[in-house]
Amino acid sequence: MLVLITYDVSTQDAAGRKRLRKVAKECINYGQRVQNSVFECILDSSQLLLLKDSLVSMIDEKQDSLRFYYLGNKYQTKVEHFGIKSSYEPEGILMI
Repeated sequence: MLVLITYDVSTQDAAGRKRLRKVAKECINYGQRVQNSVFECILDSSQLLLLKDSLVSMIDEKQDSLRFYYLGNKYQTKVEHFGIKSSYEPEGILMI
């Protein structure tokens, strides 16, 4: 399923900046960055549980925000893109 993950981590101090880097690195392991603090991730249920548990443990719930949007398996009809940064095929071939 396609899951959209967004976060807003307070960077007022060094600890916040460290949390921000950790959250971003963890999201990169699971999906594609589509905006600064927005990732599209194709996940199965076990991957979703692991990622959610990991991210929730990284943030400070009194200062930071973390959101998960579940777009499901038929996400192609639910996502529209306009403007720069052309869209990509999340389940397409990845060339490294």
